[in-house]
Amino acid sequence: MTTPRDHLIHWLRDAYAMETHALEMCQRQVERIKNYPELTERISQHVSETKDQISKLEECFRILDTNSSVFRNALGWTAGNMQAMSGMLASDEIVQGSMSSYVFEHMEISTYKVLIAAAEAANEPRIAELCASILEQEQAMADWLEEHLAATTSKFLERDMTDQPARV
Repeated sequence: MTTPRDHLIHWLRDAYAMETHALEMCQRQVERIKNYPELTERISQHVSETKDQISKLEECFRILDTNSSVFRNALGWTAGNMQAMSGMLASDEIVQGSMSSYVFEHMEISTYKVLIAAAEAANEPRIAELCASILEQEQAMADWLEEHLAATTSKFLERDMTDQPARV
């Protein structure tokens, strides 16, 4: 029989791989964005938050006396780099990246809601608390992206119509 703790460990490993993916994706994005300083600043802030989130997940593993999956971590790193490279080919990279980031933030939000419920079911209040603090950051990033999606799109269109470098 699979226990709530077993599920919690499995889902924490998935979250760790997801955050590794997010970190790679955001770092690559920041390296490429030049013409969108507000977006660059917010993504740079989220890179720092993501590093902190990874540390919090590592604390969860210590609490449970387990570790993250090396295989899942490698997949997260590979996926993050592949996604970042695929965006470089799109002429509307900044718009596509903003939309993808918004969707990805909502996947992270749902992940942390699941982890909080699982931690509570496994009687792991500290893990629930750590995941709740990560959830707040993910919700804040999703809200920011939503608030700025139209402005980012407008700036892209303006730059594109005036033959300025619009991509990044």
